[in-house]
Amino acid sequence: MNRENAIEVRNVRKKFKIFYDKGNDLKDRILFRNRNHYEDRWVLRGISFDVRKGEAIGLIGHNGCGKSTTLKLLTKILYPDEGTIEMAGRVSSLIELGAGFHPDMTGRENIYINASIFGLTKKEIDRRLQEIIDFSELEEFIDNPVRTYSSGMYMRLAFSVAINVDANILLIDEILAVGDANFQKKCFDKLREIKSHGTTIVIVSHALDQIEQICETSYWIEDGLIKDSGTPKLVHDHYLKSMEQKRTEQLEKQHHQEKPPDAEHLPGFCEKTAIRMGTGAVRFTDVKLLNLANQKQYIFDSEEKIKIILEYQTSESGLSGNFGYGIFREDGLHCYGTNLLIETGACLPLEKTGTIEIIFQNSLLPAKYFLDVAVHSNDGIIFDDIRQVLSFAVSSEKRDIGVCRLKSDFQWR
Repeated sequence: MNRENAIEVRNVRKKFKIFYDKGNDLKDRILFRNRNHYEDRWVLRGISFDVRKGEAIGLIGHNGCGKSTTLKLLTKILYPDEGTIEMAGRVSSLIELGAGFHPDMTGRENIYINASIFGLTKKEIDRRLQEIIDFSELEEFIDNPVRTYSSGMYMRLAFSVAINVDANILLIDEILAVGDANFQKKCFDKLREIKSHGTTIVIVSHALDQIEQICETSYWIEDGLIKDSGTPKLVHDHYLKSMEQKRTEQLEKQHHQEKPPDAEHLPGFCEKTAIRMGTGAVRFTDVKLLNLANQKQYIFDSEEKIKIILEYQTSESGLSGNFGYGIFREDGLHCYGTNLLIETGACLPLEKTGTIEIIFQNSLLPAKYFLDVAVHSNDGIIFDDIRQVLSFAVSSEKRDIGVCRLKSDFQWR
């Protein structure tokens, strides 16, 4: 093991048996043996990473991706089926709220039990006892049974013990989500303090901002593998972008299943909240948001080019159309709008069917947006106008504020 590392994880794989219909007791298992069918489900499929001494890392990913399993492997609650895990020094963990607490014992008694599990002797606990009680702010309740504690009080006591055992490695799973704002700030400050003293910290959390405040590195676990790692802000932007893409694709899939594409007033490519109006002499038959590789996309980087595809059909001959689009922020702010007449000075003579392609430079700042599309006659008659036809989001690694990004040239003398 490298002397600079506190944790080394090498090609770790972990599976669980998933029973389809497992018998509840011995009688069921004997009489209904056919029920005991199961499958092996691999939760981790070969992950490797190092954590340097004094480093703080975050593990992120959707529910069931394997991040909490990874933390339990580090605590030796579970053991890998394949691969190795090496750790240097005393380990303290906050895996489950109040794990190791006996409900009928007092807070004081549970401090001794919990701290002894972490490897402290009675003399060491005696020296730290008052410091643990003071940090938990439970002085007046410390001699009450912990079954009388609220979940926040459980968390205070558990956290107070875990950070006062002089551990070399501290493992935390979602525990900081519990408690009031003042105590959470106190916990963060304490984590920064013990980190500055050289403690290695591993945090599993859906609260990405917590990880960004404490950690130097994030690992994004997906389908039992590490999909991305690096600076938390960058990894989290990639993760959120992927999650938004999947969410929108799922909504689109459900939308098509619930409403057939040939619906009389609202076609299947529209958002459920879309509103349609117009004479119907020209109708949109499809509207798409694409990237420049012609792939459907629902979240775009600020400054990335966006392609709009408008497919139409006409019910009359000899028409001309003025096609346009508008972009509204989720709160209703009108961000931009233009049309063919503004951009080219003329309307388009229409065929029976046709396709309009629009490419624009996206200068919008991070938010959710709606796209409106319309086609009018030269004298303003509305043929087809669909408000909120599609939604999309914008992400950015920059931290400027406002509605859109303005090109700025800073100079100095």
